[in-house]
Amino acid sequence: MTGPAPARGAAWARRLRRALRVVAVLVALAAAGVLVLGSLPLPEDFQGDERTAGAGAAGAGTGLDRPFPPMPHPPGNPPSGAAFEKRVELGRLLFFDPVLSGENDLSCATCHHPDLGFSDGRARSMGKGGRGVGFARKDGAEIRRAAPTLWNAAFNHRQFWDGRAATLEEQAKGPITSPDEMAQDPDELVRELRAIPEYARRFEEAFGGAVTFDHVLQAIAAFERTLLSRRSPFDRFAAGDRTALTPAERRGFNLFRSGKTRCFECHGAPTFANPDFKAIGVPDLDPARPDLGREEVAGGEGHRRAFKVPTLRNVALTDPYMHNGRFTALEEVIHFYARGGGPGAGLTDIPNLDDKIRPFEITAEETDDLVSFLHALTDESALPAFPERVPSGLPVVPRLENPGRALAARSNVPSPAAPAAAPRPPAIGTRPAPATIRVAAGESIQAAVDRAGPGDTIEVAAGTYAEAVTVDLDGITLRGAGAGADPGATVLDGGGRLSDAVIATGSRFTMSGFLVRDYTANGVVVQNAHDVALRDLSVARTGLYGVYPVGCTGVRVERVTVTGAADAGIYVGQSRDIVVRDCKAFANVTGIEIENSVDAVVESNDVRDNAGGILVFVLPNNPSKVGRGCRVVSNRVIDNNHPNFANPRAIVAKVPVGTGILVMAADDTEITRNEIRGNDSFGVAVVALDSFFPKGTTFDVGPVPERTHVHHNTYADNGRRPAEMVTSAGLGGADLLWDLSGWSNTWEEPEATRGTPILDARLPAVARRAAYRLLIFARDKL
Repeated sequence: MTGPAPARGAAWARRLRRALRVVAVLVALAAAGVLVLGSLPLPEDFQGDERTAGAGAAGAGTGLDRPFPPMPHPPGNPPSGAAFEKRVELGRLLFFDPVLSGENDLSCATCHHPDLGFSDGRARSMGKGGRGVGFARKDGAEIRRAAPTLWNAAFNHRQFWDGRAATLEEQAKGPITSPDEMAQDPDELVRELRAIPEYARRFEEAFGGAVTFDHVLQAIAAFERTLLSRRSPFDRFAAGDRTALTPAERRGFNLFRSGKTRCFECHGAPTFANPDFKAIGVPDLDPARPDLGREEVAGGEGHRRAFKVPTLRNVALTDPYMHNGRFTALEEVIHFYARGGGPGAGLTDIPNLDDKIRPFEITAEETDDLVSFLHALTDESALPAFPERVPSGLPVVPRLENPGRALAARSNVPSPAAPAAAPRPPAIGTRPAPATIRVAAGESIQAAVDRAGPGDTIEVAAGTYAEAVTVDLDGITLRGAGAGADPGATVLDGGGRLSDAVIATGSRFTMSGFLVRDYTANGVVVQNAHDVALRDLSVARTGLYGVYPVGCTGVRVERVTVTGAADAGIYVGQSRDIVVRDCKAFANVTGIEIENSVDAVVESNDVRDNAGGILVFVLPNNPSKVGRGCRVVSNRVIDNNHPNFANPRAIVAKVPVGTGILVMAADDTEITRNEIRGNDSFGVAVVALDSFFPKGTTFDVGPVPERTHVHHNTYADNGRRPAEMVTSAGLGGADLLWDLSGWSNTWEEPEATRGTPILDARLPAVARRAAYRLLIFARDKL
C-alpha cells in the first residue's frame, strides 16, 4: 500500500533533484574535461621566417647585380673594427704555420692550399702524417672527404660538408684537434705560441691579451673572412659590362639558369651556393662504407646522403669535385647530373633525393658552353700573399701550379672573331627618356634586348620567332602584337628543342601579347626580381612550367592561359605580394601552384582538366622556409581528373588525380567563394607534409598546415572516384578531406560532404582544441 499522494510527490521530487545533481555533476565534469583538453598547450609548428620569401631576401640590386648577404659571425669576432686587420694578419701567419699541428708538419694551408682554390687537389684529404688519399692509421681511421674550398666560406650557413660546425671559428677547431688530421693538443699549442715572442706580441696587439686557443681560432676565422671572390668576369657582366662574358660563356650562363639543367635553383647568384643540404646521390668510393652525410650529424632518414651545396666560385681551381672527389673534371659532374644523379649511377638508397635531380639531354657543345660559364666564375684578386717566413721558423708550403688557372684564363678571353657586345646603357636618370625598340618579323628579339637600356619597351611584330630570350636589365617591357583573348599573333616557338622561351632577372619586368609554345623546360621564367607583370599570354607545351616567377616580390599574373605543362601551368614560388587573376589553366599536371610564398591572392581563375587544380604548398629544402597568407577566392575548379604525367621524381607526381584544391603545410590560407565540382578525389584537402614524404623525414619548414579557413564555397560531384593514393590512406572521396593535422584549421561548409571529421569554425578555440585531441586519440587507438 502506497502512502498519501503528497508523500509520493515529495519522494519523486527528491529523486529528481538527486538525478539533476548527478547530471549537473556529469555536465560539469564534461565541461571541465573539455576546458582542460582545450586549455592545455599543443606543440607549436615551426613558423619559418617571412624574410626568406621573395626578392627582398636577396637584398636590393638591379638585374643580375645582387649584393652578397650579410656575413655571419659570432658576436666577439666581427669582420670590421680597429682590431680586425691585426687579427687578419695574425690569422694569415697562423694559417700557413705548421706549428698548429701536433708534429709541426701540417698547416691549414697544407689541406687548403691557396694555389689549389683553397682545397688540396685530392679526392679525399690527407690525414695525420701527410700520406694523402686513403691513408689509414693503425686503428683504421682515415680522412674520407675532400677538403672544401675556403673561397667565400665566410658566407656559408654552416661549415663542413655535413654542416657540423656553425661558424668558421668552430670549423677551425675541428682539424686542429682531430687525431686524424693535425692532432694538436690545445694547451700544448698555447704553450708553444706563448714561447714565440713575435706571436706573443701579435696576440697582445690583436686581442689585448695573452695567447689563448679561442684567440687562435678567432684569428684564423678573421683571415678566412677576407677570402672573398666576387670580381669574376660574371660579376663584371652582372654589373653592366656586356663584353665581360664570351659568347660561349653567355650561352653557358643561359644553360645554367635554364629549366633544363636547373643549376641556378641550388647554386644561385651571387654566392652560387645554398644554405640547404641536398641529397643528389654521389656514389661512394667504397660501397661497403657508405657516407651518410648530414644524417650522421642531424639524424633522420630525411638527411641521408645530404651534403652542403658548395659555392661554384673558383670551381675551375678546386678539382676533383663532390664531397668525396668522385669526379675529376667539370664535364663529369655535368654528365652525372644529366643522367639523373645517383639513380642514374645505380645508387638507389636515397629516400630524400632532391626533387630537382632529373635526367636531361645535353650536347657536347652545350657541355663545353656550360663549363666555359663555370670558368667565368674565377676570381683570385683577393689571393693572400704567401709569407716568406712564419714566426715559428717552420717551413711554409710552396707555391704550386694549377692547370685550372690556364683553362679559366683561356675561356675568359673573348674570341677575336666574335663581335663585342655593346656596353650596357646607363641607368634611368642618366640617359634620355626610355625608348621603344621595334622588332620586325624575321629580326632577332634578343638583339633588340641587347640594344635596350633600363626602362625601354621592345615591341615585337606579328610572326614566329624561334629563339630563347634573356632579359637582365631592369625596367624592360616585352610586348607582342597579341592582346586580350587572342595573343597568338606574336609567337615564340621552341620547336621542341629550345629550353626556355624567356628568362628574366631584371626588376620591373613586364611581358604581354605572346603565344609561347613547344619549349622543353619552361615558358617564361623570372628570377629574383621586383615588380613583375605577365599579362595576356598563351603558353602551350613548355615542359615543366608555363610561367615561373621564383624568388620575386610583387608578382602579377593576369589573363594568362597555360596548357600542357608537366608540372604547374602557373607557378609562383619563394615569392611575396602575388596576384594570379583571370587566368586559365587546363590539361596540365597542376593548374596553379603557390609554393613557399607569402601574401598571395589567387582569384577569378578557371582551372579545369588538370590532375590537380590549385595547390598551396610549403615544401622543404627551398631557400624560402615559409608559406603564409594565401587567399583562394572566386575561382572555378572543375573536373580536374586529367592523368598525372609528371616526372615520377617530381613532388607533383604524388598529387592525386581528381584534386580540386590542395593545401599542404601552408599557414593562414583562406579558401572562399569558389565553385568546386567534378573533381574525382576531393574538392578541398588540407594535409601535412607527412602525407607526401616518408615517415621519419626531417623537415626544415613547418610541416603542419595552420589556420586554414575554408568557407562559403559551392560543391558538386566531388569524390566520386578517388585515386588510389586517397583510398590507400583509408579515406573516401568527398568535398572536404583533412588528415587531422593542425587544430586551428576550420571549416564553415555545412552542406559539403566530408571524408574525415572537420572542425567547425563556429566552435570556440577551447572546444576545437579539445575536439582535436579527441580526434587524434581516436585515430591513434583505432
